[in-house]
Amino acid sequence: MVKAFVAGATGNTGWRIVQQLVERDIPVRALVRDLKSAQEILPPEVELVVGDVLKPQSLLDAIGDSTVLLSATGAAPSFNPLGPYSVDYIGTKNLVNAAKAKQIEQFVMVSSLCTSKLLHPLNLFFLILVWKKQAEAYLKASGLKYTIVRPGGLKNEDNDDRIVMSAADTLFEGSLPRTKVAQVCIESLYDAAAGNKIVEIVARPDAPEQSFNELFASVA
Repeated sequence: MVKAFVAGATGNTGWRIVQQLVERDIPVRALVRDLKSAQEILPPEVELVVGDVLKPQSLLDAIGDSTVLLSATGAAPSFNPLGPYSVDYIGTKNLVNAAKAKQIEQFVMVSSLCTSKLLHPLNLFFLILVWKKQAEAYLKASGLKYTIVRPGGLKNEDNDDRIVMSAADTLFEGSLPRTKVAQVCIESLYDAAAGNKIVEIVARPDAPEQSFNELFASVA
């Protein structure tokens, strides 16, 4: 049986992942730093575990008996030049190491479009895409089964646009609702075609209707 561990569970994408897991009756352990604020954000069915991606020992205890790990962590906007390095890179490395130690069956990572474009404007924010790319590379080399999801611009409001999915470094613009990012992450757990792939996603009103299996299978 699938039991999901979600890192970044109280973030804008993370809580949507948690919500959809709960709606599908998948047991969830959510990594949180502040218990009280997490209780206000996350559904009551969720098992809240206190820990920090920058404290490796806390992760081993927090993962518990989870079978899959979904990471939607990301450095919060700040003036701390070490934020992206610490959270997006070191934090993800710590999660990967803990996942290996706990024999996690699949690691799903929410990354970002354009991580390979060094001159992208987002890298003005303390090289955030550079550190996401390094984290991706660490996960790929880990030996864990992985799915790396690179979404375009993130919208808080849902819409009826259809998902466009493409291989690494082939989509460079576009956006989509966070709810659709959460959907892709969860569907990747159940589709063999999603294993060990980087998928880039946006949503467009004129995109053809495709099943998730067709979308994942279309990515080489």
